[in-house]
Amino acid sequence: MSTRRLILAATPALLAAPALAQPRWPVRPVTMLCPWAAGGGTDAVLRIVAAQLEKELGQPFNVVNRTGGSGVVGHAAISGAAPDGYTLGIITVEIAMLHWQGLTELSFRNFTPLGLMNNDPPGIQVGRDSPHQDARALEAAIKASRPGQLKASGTGQGGIWHLALAGWLGAIGLRADHVRWVPSNGAAPAMQDLAAGGLDITTNSVPEARAIIEAGRARSLAVMAPSRIGAFPNIPTLREATGVDFSTGAWRGIAGPANLPREVVAAMSAALKRIYDGAEYQGFLNGRGFGGTWADPEGFATHLAAADRQMGEAMRAAGLART
Repeated sequence: MSTRRLILAATPALLAAPALAQPRWPVRPVTMLCPWAAGGGTDAVLRIVAAQLEKELGQPFNVVNRTGGSGVVGHAAISGAAPDGYTLGIITVEIAMLHWQGLTELSFRNFTPLGLMNNDPPGIQVGRDSPHQDARALEAAIKASRPGQLKASGTGQGGIWHLALAGWLGAIGLRADHVRWVPSNGAAPAMQDLAAGGLDITTNSVPEARAIIEAGRARSLAVMAPSRIGAFPNIPTLREATGVDFSTGAWRGIAGPANLPREVVAAMSAALKRIYDGAEYQGFLNGRGFGGTWADPEGFATHLAAADRQMGEAMRAAGLART
């Protein structure tokens, strides 16, 4: 065969080679944006997930903290990134709250959900000397109280733990302000106030209450979750304790901008599920006392829509909605 015939015979294979050799995502480092400060719970979740993604997918996943605007800055940076899979991030419950407060037009609709990784439900805590030994007795006492007679805290006005209380009160047929909310600079000072007798109730995560509980100065009566927390198996769910089927929490999940390519969604979802099921991530959750919740992209999308409705209803009931 002549040289010319050899070249012509090889041409179809040469032309097909680039298509067969197309690299799969990712082929370069991926930026993972965090809307909250380094050292916090959300940052910790994202950093362990990013480290595991590097092992799973063979490229660096670099965490960058983009803080400010009560979470608006970082969430906006994730949603506004190029939809090529090279800028992703962690989104939190605040994305279901911020637009109701009139702080941004962003909502869950501006993201491609990839995997729900964590949900920290609020516990219902009372002080050591509280006469209420279980959540059912506390519920009865709240219903029997005058509006504003009992005081609660756990975070600032309109924060997730405030809305947890408002949602619970609504679920038992009371106004969102039946128990007076006392704003605090977070769960730690609220728990100190509870232990000192200045509050009747706190609604914040059990890990945030852990030090005061273990010191014997407070008790957690129930968690507002579908199932018990692995690190605190002796605390019943609200449904178990009272029959009230209400749950909420400070959830965290991995997402990207809208319209991510299907191959990115598929690769990330599979990797995130392996990470979630892995011993290292489960050990991290249990060590921190975090609640573990997994949902794939479809399930996470359903969760986002439900969370948005729930937060909107709670904020309107509490007089906090601006839109």
